[in-house]
Parts: sequence; C-alpha cells; structure tokens
Amino acid sequence: MLSVERRVAIEAARAAGALLRDALSATHRIAYKASPVDLVTEMDARAETLIVERLSAAFPDDAVLAEERGTRPGRSGRRWIVDPLDGTTNYAHGLPVFAVSIALEVRPAVVLGVVYDPVRDELYVGERGRGALCNDAPLAVSTTTNLDASLLTTGFPYDLRTNPDNNLREYAVLSRRARAVRRIGSAVIDLAWVAAGRFDGYWELRLGAWDVAAGALLVEEAGGRVTGITGAPLDLERPTLLATNGRIHDTVLAILAETRGG
Repeated sequence: MLSVERRVAIEAARAAGALLRDALSATHRIAYKASPVDLVTEMDARAETLIVERLSAAFPDDAVLAEERGTRPGRSGRRWIVDPLDGTTNYAHGLPVFAVSIALEVRPAVVLGVVYDPVRDELYVGERGRGALCNDAPLAVSTTTNLDASLLTTGFPYDLRTNPDNNLREYAVLSRRARAVRRIGSAVIDLAWVAAGRFDGYWELRLGAWDVAAGALLVEEAGGRVTGITGAPLDLERPTLLATNGRIHDTVLAILAETRGG
C-alpha cells in the first residue's frame, strides 16, 4: 500500500541528508528562534525545501507539517511530518550527530517513518504493522530488563534557563538509577537508537511532532513501547515522551511520577 510513499520518502531523506553532509564543515548562517539556544541555520531551510517540494510534487493533496515553515493544508486526510535537520545545534558546531526525519500520518496513526543519518549512512524505515529496518536489516529493541543495567538518553527544553520544569531533576534521579544517561542532542537519533537496541530508553518533557513522529513508529515496530511521560498515549500535537524497550518502561514511568510529584 505504501510502496510509492516509502520510495519517495526514502529518496527525499537521502537527498536532504547528502545535502547536509556535504555542507557540514562549511560556515553556516545562524539565526535564533525563541531563545539563544534554539538555533536554525540556512541548511535547515534548504533541506526542508528539498523535502517538501518532493513530497508536494508526488502527493499534491496531502498536508505537510514541516518544522520551519509550519503547515501546508491538504484535502486527502493524510499528513506528512518533516524534520529536515534534527540536531541543528550539533550541526552548527560541526558535530556529526544529526538526522533527517519524514513520517506519514493517516489519522489516527503514523503509518510510515523514515529516518536518515547521513554521517553513518544509516537509513531507518518503519511501516505500521510491518516492522522496522536499518539498511534493510530488521530492528529489535534491547533485551535489558533491569534499570540498573540500562543506558538511557534524554534532552532538555529550549527554555531550560528560565523554566523550572526543565528536566534537571529527572536527569539527576535517573542518572543515579540507570547505568548511565547520555544527551546527544537529536531526538530523532535517540529514538532510532532505542529501536536499534543501542539505548534502552529515552525520555523528554517537551518536543515537537516532527521530533517524534517517525522515530516513535520505529521503536514500536522494533518491539518497544512509547507513551507520554505520565503513561498516557503519545500525543503528536503536544508530545512528551518515554520510549523504551518495554521491559523497563513501567519502572521509568514510576520514577518520573515520583520525581515530578505525581
């Protein structure tokens, strides 16, 4: 059913990833969004334009939600959700940890997710009910059952400096309970690496739909579990996120609830 959509999304992700990879070492024009730590570069816009133009040409009736340009309405009942460059701060500093994310939502569910890590040339593809792959090899979440032996990852909101609900308490508590907690600066890669079994779990307090749409599907199709941080179903319109191998999920939920006073 999704053969054409899958092909177009993969080709767009690969093309945008190649564009980003080739310009990684260049000097970039940096602008700021809501805060001094919320960056955007000219490469975000260039990669997004490439992806949206390809999707719009192939599927003119579909809506598109892209991180930088917002929503283009459609009439098909389908919506593409695009993050052209997840890990912009890394990219702006020349740190080679970033990814492209493209998802297709047919309400009420995301049915296709494509993530491309151009530095490692890793292409992740998930289709609802059909599993998840990395470079055509099946993905499976880790088998770790004990939080004490788990490697977790997280991120922090852009208003970290001004908002007391900034994940620092949660980070401190889970750092003492898990084997270690990493912070790599790309929600898209965090989710792909949970799906690949490299991380056992990932949580974050506030994200955008473009950060999680494709990656959450990868985790679920690789055998993991995805919820909000309270255990409620993931809400793409206002996502908080806990994605795990499923085995440690309830333990992390309980710690988050205790730490957050609820």
